[in-house]
Amino acid sequence: MRVSRAQAEANRETVINVASRLFRQRGFDGIGLKELMQGAGLTQGGFYKQFESKEDLEVQASRRAMEGAITRWSAAASSSTNPLQAIVDLYLSAAHRGETGDGCPLVALGADAARQSEEVRKPFQDGINAHLEVLEGLLAQGEEQAATAQKAMAMLSMMVGAVTLARIVTDEALANCILEAASAEVMLLSANTRQV
Repeated sequence: MRVSRAQAEANRETVINVASRLFRQRGFDGIGLKELMQGAGLTQGGFYKQFESKEDLEVQASRRAMEGAITRWSAAASSSTNPLQAIVDLYLSAAHRGETGDGCPLVALGADAARQSEEVRKPFQDGINAHLEVLEGLLAQGEEQAATAQKAMAMLSMMVGAVTLARIVTDEALANCILEAASAEVMLLSANTRQV
């Protein structure tokens, strides 16, 4: 049976969304095309009508995951009188630590993405830049742009690293301590503004 263009596009979006989640749960090499398509409720035969290759899907799914992460940050920031604290609280939380399928793709796929092609790494680089822009925009004004950019890089690195370590350890108390320590240091770093 022939599928309409609208249905084909809807199917493609479903596959991208499902792949975005499953890749974060299992890694790029942890799931095959058959399972991905089954997860989307479709047959494997339709895959190549929608995507050039699994790598093409990895690129699309990574872009979708990074866009979703920025959307979450924006929603948290816009719902608070202290936007930076809201983002830090959201990101460095036990709930986020447990969101392996829906959480930050930098944490879930960072090391995996580093071993992929430049095409797959590009959405991650774009996402990192978008995260840095958000942080730079929230940091106190009055600093030189280079100092603000450096501070944002340190903050993002600390946050991603903390969630990664918190996911690795099996001791929940230690995981929570890692998140709390990173939260305190990120906020301390944000408060240390050098006036020019």
